[in-house]
Amino acid sequence: MKDASSQSYRRACLRLVLFLLAVWFSASFGCGILFREWLDANAPQIGSAPFGFWMAQQGAIICFVILLVVYAVMMNRIDAKHGYTEGQ
Repeated sequence: MKDASSQSYRRACLRLVLFLLAVWFSASFGCGILFREWLDANAPQIGSAPFGFWMAQQGAIICFVILLVVYAVMMNRIDAKHGYTEGQ
């Protein structure tokens, strides 16, 4: 039973990491590179910089920091669900 629980834990962790990497890829590569020209033309400016440029420079970093917080919260939930909490 411990082996099945361990495999379930690993699957949940891998699923979370792959999802967060996909979100980060979409924000950094998609918004910053692929859709930059479209964002520049159709989105408002941030200060004096076009939105596509801003996403390539600052938005990807902000997204990464937010994803770190989401990762920490979600991993704590996964750990608690599978019995890997601290303080036991």
